[in-house]
Amino acid sequence: MKLVMAQNTSAHFRDLLDEEIGQLVHQGCSSSDWSLIKVSHDFIPDSIHNTKLTGRIRLNSFSGTVNLIGGITFNTGIYNAWLHNCEVGRNALIHNVRSYIANYDIGENVVIHNITTLAVDGKSSFGNGVLVEAINEGGGREIPIYDFLSTHVAYIMALYRHRPKLVSSLKNMVQDYTEFVSSEKGTIGADSKILNCNTILNVKTGPAALIDGAKKLKNGSINSNYEAPVMIGEGVIMEDFILSSGSQVTDSTLVSKCFIGQGCVLDKHYSAENSVFFANCQGFHGEACSIFAGPYTVTHHKSTLLIAGMFSFLNAGSGSNQSNHLYKLGPIHQGIMERGAKTTSDSYLLWPSHIGAFSLVMGRHYKHCDTTSFPFSYLIESKDESILVPGINLKSIGTIRDTQKWPRRDKRKDSNLLDLINFNLLSPYTVHKMISGRKKLQSIKEAAGEDVKAYDFDRMKIEEHALDRGIKLYEMAIWKFLGNSLITRLGDRNFTDLDEIRKVLQPDTSLGKGYWVDLSGMLCPYEALDQLLISVENGALQSLEEVNAGLAMLHKNYYNYEWTWAANALEEFYGRPLANFHSEDVIIIVENWKKSVLGIDEYLYEDAKKEFSMAKMTGFGVDGRNGARELDFAEVRGEFEKNETVTAIQQHMEKKETLGNKVIETMKLLATLTSNIEH
Repeated sequence: MKLVMAQNTSAHFRDLLDEEIGQLVHQGCSSSDWSLIKVSHDFIPDSIHNTKLTGRIRLNSFSGTVNLIGGITFNTGIYNAWLHNCEVGRNALIHNVRSYIANYDIGENVVIHNITTLAVDGKSSFGNGVLVEAINEGGGREIPIYDFLSTHVAYIMALYRHRPKLVSSLKNMVQDYTEFVSSEKGTIGADSKILNCNTILNVKTGPAALIDGAKKLKNGSINSNYEAPVMIGEGVIMEDFILSSGSQVTDSTLVSKCFIGQGCVLDKHYSAENSVFFANCQGFHGEACSIFAGPYTVTHHKSTLLIAGMFSFLNAGSGSNQSNHLYKLGPIHQGIMERGAKTTSDSYLLWPSHIGAFSLVMGRHYKHCDTTSFPFSYLIESKDESILVPGINLKSIGTIRDTQKWPRRDKRKDSNLLDLINFNLLSPYTVHKMISGRKKLQSIKEAAGEDVKAYDFDRMKIEEHALDRGIKLYEMAIWKFLGNSLITRLGDRNFTDLDEIRKVLQPDTSLGKGYWVDLSGMLCPYEALDQLLISVENGALQSLEEVNAGLAMLHKNYYNYEWTWAANALEEFYGRPLANFHSEDVIIIVENWKKSVLGIDEYLYEDAKKEFSMAKMTGFGVDGRNGARELDFAEVRGEFEKNETVTAIQQHMEKKETLGNKVIETMKLLATLTSNIEH
């Protein structure tokens, strides 16, 4: 391989002619050894001025022009610079390098303007292999970052420490990759722009990157590409980092020991250290310290601190805070907020705590709360007590709006997506928790006896009416999911006998029963994941690419696995094996489903209506009279019945009712047909 590369290089470049050396000297250029400088066969020296060339230099031709901001046009070439051990691609522009550029391969059409230093010092891995102490500030969950790290592999490396052989195998794969990409030369990808920067040390970029006004970049990879360019803006300081395609870091943001995933934005003086951010995360104004920010973790406010925790699909309110400082042996505490959690303004959680999926945290909580089995809940502070309101978020229109907006706000443009994201609100992951939560609520009520106004549960309180409502809401959501799964499985087939129904209802795979996991955005049965992890442990999978391919297969098979789980849950929840189902059973389940779907939609409709109440019009129509408030509100917010989300609910109700009625009619016809045959 090395021999071929040497031959190709030799064929592509030639020595400078004596007259070319003379012209370069006349144009203010110098070199300690002109024989080390090679040029392309169509090279002309007209576009190189006031430039010092040392070490091994390779130059292509410069015959184009570059347009800079303000209508300034430059001829491509090298002006006012010192280059050491560099190759410069065709039609690049290097202008005003205050110190030097050392040990770089600079691609075609690159613009480097008004910088201080761009250098590789010794052998560098460009951020690959850097250990990020995420989740636990005291260490023990370090994630070695690399160019195409996914949130799922990071999750396994950080949280599966109970399987040391697995973690060791993955780390060895990362080490192999790190050694493979390490080099004494950096690359600046074609069509990239590096403008008005100070120091850039041991950094490589892919094509089409824009770095404008950065103060210091050290030991990192900027994995830009033409589909999804990376942008780094003014005042940014980053050290020990990897930026994935389509990401932006701007406005004096500070980054240290971080992986930043595809489509992420860190902006407006954000500060992050020892943290990993995955697809479509956003960080403005606030601070992150040792966090695992799974997909769509969003924090937009000053004084908001995310620390020593794991999050995904999070919306952090202003002034949100977590504390891991109640310790005697160092900052060893950590917390988890499962997918879709939210925090209100000035909320506080004392780590360790574990907040269930799609839950809202309001107020300040000084006890170690665990709401894992109660997704879609509120955790509210009242008189220093943590009050749990189970399932109440199932009635919230905001929850539905969140799940609708996430896919629309996917900023990833790269055709190679690193993170595999499942946006489903109801899934075996959340419904399993609701089944467990419903049983716990029933047990709590039975154990407490009669005439109890509030129940104590695991350092939290649950009021009587909230507990009863939680049981009801969970039951509605469970029927909604199981009915959805059943109707989807039956499809639009015209069944002629019961055996045909029973055959269709049999799962396609045995995998999917039991416990499911949220692999930071990707939902899958633990049993199927475990098979993949065993393959890593025993050496059947030996590369990161193979691991990613295995994860992609799990993601692809989600709906097969989901039906296996739903079929098993349906048998338990309904109380009859699928092999013994009659058309009447399907009718009963669909009736329960229809009642639950329409009931939840009614809750959502009423919740949405609150946003258009007279109380919400306070502050509208400030200087008007005689209905100005209502008119002003309508102009700004629109009319309730025409609201996009409200319309979607109404259409959903109509669609589901029609679908349910259609399935019921089909089953009734089949029941009649079966009865006639039997007689």
